[in-house]
Amino acid sequence: MIVELACDNAAVLQILLVTFPFFALVLAGFVAAHRRWLPLEAIPGLNGFVLYFALPAMLYRFGSTTPVAQLLDASVFGVYLLCALAMVAFAIAMTINQRLRWNDASFGALVASFPNTGFMGVPLLAALLGPHSVGTVIVLILVDMVITSSLCIALSRLDESAGHNGRAAMRVAGQKALRGVLTNPMPWAIILGALASAVQFTLPAPLQKTVWLLADAASPVALFTIGAVLARAQLQSSHPMPLSDYVPVVLMKLLLHPLLVLAVGSAAIQLGVPLDPFALTVMVLIAALPSASNVSLLAERFGADNGRIARIILVSTAAAFLTFSAAVALLT
Repeated sequence: MIVELACDNAAVLQILLVTFPFFALVLAGFVAAHRRWLPLEAIPGLNGFVLYFALPAMLYRFGSTTPVAQLLDASVFGVYLLCALAMVAFAIAMTINQRLRWNDASFGALVASFPNTGFMGVPLLAALLGPHSVGTVIVLILVDMVITSSLCIALSRLDESAGHNGRAAMRVAGQKALRGVLTNPMPWAIILGALASAVQFTLPAPLQKTVWLLADAASPVALFTIGAVLARAQLQSSHPMPLSDYVPVVLMKLLLHPLLVLAVGSAAIQLGVPLDPFALTVMVLIAALPSASNVSLLAERFGADNGRIARIILVSTAAAFLTFSAAVALLT
């Protein structure tokens, strides 16, 4: 009994040794921005570096060094997409009311179903489970960036569709969503990496070393930036808000989403769907991540209550240190 308890404690300690530095970097960014050691005006620059340079380099590196079959896993794509759609529908049904209309409910649904996969999930899962996990993670990024986010943006315009210009509003929203996908460098980095893997293309040595150096910078800078973005959002949206406006969505993200992915994925395996159990573990851990920090920018752009979205992201990120670590302990 004592030996088993010691082994369990050692396993938990090993998990915390991996997860703690990631969340500590988020906390460091939060404190730096909150205390103005990092000027708020510098945060867009950090965001730009991560979004347009470091993360695309990291995604290209993982994509180009991952067997292309892992990047084209239809079982992973289908199961995760089904869960994402179910989460969006459930979150909207549970939160929409006379005060929170389609715009706020849709972006609340997006933070309930869109994990922080790009900024946090890729480096964290690679550290926990090894590079073999990254192929699955990349598939999930494409689902959330291309389909889930576009769907929620379109649904957010249903308030306007009640007016005379409803179709025009939906068309404009669709155009904005499409433009957002096409101008986001991360899906393009994934596609280019997959093509490089398929044809076994290798960058010239000096260029590859440059890309790899940028990729190495992605993890620490992205995590620090998440904290800074959360601090800025809190400083800029301090109006009082009832707990019922954001705590239920946090619980959906951290508890319901991973449980749903686990249940649907396990059922799919039982029904004969060729879903690798290891890939299912990766999917559940990604679903257990906190809400994606970039949803706050989308909510602000489309006129939703960004204060509510920022609170959901902030609370889910803080609580995920415990809930995500617990999920890792249970699944690995």
